[in-house]
Amino acid sequence: MSRFLRPAIHAMAGYTPGEQPRRDDVVKLNTNENPYPPSPRVVAAIEDVLHNDRLRKYPDPLGTHFRQTAGRVLGVDPGSILIGNGSDDVLTIITRAFVPEGGLAVAPTPSYVLYKTLADIQGADFEAVPFADGWTLPEPWPIPDANVTFVPNPNSPSGTAVETEALEQLAGALRGPLVIDEAYGDFAPANALRLAQLDNVVVTRSLSKSYSLAGLRFGFAVASPALVRELIKVKDSYNCDALSLAGAAAALEDQEYFRVTRNKIIATRQRLETELAKLGFDVVPSQANFVWATSASTPVKPVFEELKRRNVLVRCMDFGPHGDGLRISVGTDHEIDHLLSELRNIV
Repeated sequence: MSRFLRPAIHAMAGYTPGEQPRRDDVVKLNTNENPYPPSPRVVAAIEDVLHNDRLRKYPDPLGTHFRQTAGRVLGVDPGSILIGNGSDDVLTIITRAFVPEGGLAVAPTPSYVLYKTLADIQGADFEAVPFADGWTLPEPWPIPDANVTFVPNPNSPSGTAVETEALEQLAGALRGPLVIDEAYGDFAPANALRLAQLDNVVVTRSLSKSYSLAGLRFGFAVASPALVRELIKVKDSYNCDALSLAGAAAALEDQEYFRVTRNKIIATRQRLETELAKLGFDVVPSQANFVWATSASTPVKPVFEELKRRNVLVRCMDFGPHGDGLRISVGTDHEIDHLLSELRNIV
């Protein structure tokens, strides 16, 4: 059957997710999951769906209750919110809506490799623009006429963030839409939600990391209500199920729980950065829930492989001319203590 595939699909490599072991004895620090459980309100909301005969009926296709909750919590118009089955679904919707076959998608590099995959699926070209020194955006931006420009902020794998003012300047310089991917935005001191009021800016968010809902799959975008009405035409009719809609709304409602777990992660992140530097790694201060560790003197792949042999998973990422490194998710204090103990024995 492969001979019937579109040439673009047959030629593309596809996105490779991080390893997902099914063993309890593995310290899993490779896919940026939150080490703490979600708010108890999430469990209660899901149980309410299960106990009230709501699974046999279709869910709300627009996620009205979630949009109202998110609008109140974030201070935005509920009509400016688009729901998605994880923020990757939202990125897919955006790419399908903006990028034609033979079009052009652009993103900085090194960054989230899914952007290229989404362009490949469309049969579009993809161009990566190297970050300038200090993980800043080049000025002037070299490709202003792309069909869509993605900027992850904070960025993965570096954990760095571009100033909001620089993003606003970029939006003004582009002749197409700017998508600011804030999957890790809740761990940074600032965000770009105010830029979603501009007519060519979309800000995307995930509940996988900061709200401990990676297994539930829920994300959303914030953009002008007029644009959201157009993007709704592109999404699957019922792209978010009743369980994820209820759980996502409950998670956002419990802001006190969110702040407690977020602050724990930030404190552990700072300690991890300090200890990695003592071990000889070069560490860029992170604004996400992971740390990017490189080394000019020690090859990182053997370190990754030895950690894996010792049942500690981190992500080894190689960006060719931009170098390689270890992206280490921030776990619990106990998990990070175990990681550091193993690293001291290895390096």
